Amino acid sequence: VRLVESGGGLVQAGGSLRLSCAASGSIFSVFAPQDWGWYKQAPGKQRELVASITSSKSTNYAAFVNGRFTISRDNSRKMVWLQMNSLKPDDTGTYYCNSLKDPLPWGQGTQVTVAS
Repeated sequence: VRLVESGGGLVQAGGSLRLSCAASGSIFSVFAPQDWGWYKQAPGKQRELVASITSSKSTNYAAFVNGRFTISRDNSRKMVWLQMNSLKPDDTGTYYCNSLKDPLPWGQGTQVTVAS
């Protein structure tokens, strides 16, 4: 199973991005029961959980998200998304997705850069 993140880029503060994560090679019975999360790693900092979504599609967000992001998933496509609105320079970092409880090898991530 390989995690492939995409959708990052350079945006101005206040802009939006939609990140995608594909669990390539995963089978439905492995993907569907897992809780999935999006993580951010800012330069020089540890990776932190930004948002998570359970198998029943309950969601949870880090306090700093403050209603700006939305995580979603499609089990049939084995994909997870992160819609990011009202982006701030502090959102800059490399974003990764992974299973919360049984993490897979990390993907390459997708770079998000928010210019002020």
